[in-house]
Amino acid sequence: MNQLKSRSPGGAMSAEDFAIYASYQINAGGLFVGTLKVVRKTDGRMLFPFQGAPVLGPYPSRQEAKEAAADHGELIVKSDIANPES
Repeated sequence: MNQLKSRSPGGAMSAEDFAIYASYQINAGGLFVGTLKVVRKTDGRMLFPFQGAPVLGPYPSRQEAKEAAADHGELIVKSDIANPES
């Protein structure tokens, strides 16, 4: 079964065409860093992370790390909608 989302030819992309997986992990210093994966559903392309991607943090709380990851994911989605990476 194909998991890719299809859209009509010439149809504009929207935020629903992306999957954002935001979480956190604890680093060696006991602080929290955000973890993020952003996937374009229409073609399965992973937009984040990529080689050389920035570390999201560290933050003093898990909530801040997760929120920072989610915010960064939304920024990536908005940027890809405005200027799709092929």
